[in-house]
Amino acid sequence: METKEEVLRIIDVLNDTYESEEAWYGPSVVEALRDVTPKMAEVRLSANTHSIAEIVYHMTTWRIFVVRKIQGDAEFDIKTKDKDWKTIPIVDEFEWEAIQMELSLSQEELISELEKIESDAFLEEFVPGRDYSYYTMIHGIIQHDVYHAGQIGLIKKAVKGMRLVEEDFGGFDDRSEFDKDTDYY
Repeated sequence: METKEEVLRIIDVLNDTYESEEAWYGPSVVEALRDVTPKMAEVRLSANTHSIAEIVYHMTTWRIFVVRKIQGDAEFDIKTKDKDWKTIPIVDEFEWEAIQMELSLSQEELISELEKIESDAFLEEFVPGRDYSYYTMIHGIIQHDVYHAGQIGLIKKAVKGMRLVEEDFGGFDDRSEFDKDTDYY
């Protein structure tokens, strides 16, 4: 009798990484995204970095890749920069909701595909069109989530810090309040 104990453990780890409030390493993906606003999601910290919205899009893209490979699709690939790292310059409420919903749906689809696996032996098979096993690929998507959840957390902190500066020192740009009773010049 074949077992799928390892597949079930992997599903648990994927779910913990994605949405647990007690992930060992820190905030899960859902926790990292919890209070991100559309404005926060579109901010780039510098010209050569990605926004939170772009990171979430990228995470979804690679989840879809894993799902398609589990389904046996040897032809599916992510070959263009726009498919991997789509530029999202402006994020409104609707688009931010859609980006997060696509990530959530890709998680559900990934778990659903893994639940269909009948034996741990599947994990040792090679991914169609690749030179690595399903085991390696699935653990790779877990590591990918942890990495990007950390990025999201850092970007959030930086953006919140920027907002504090803007709120606390916004008057310096305007000078209207400072010019009334002072001689700074």
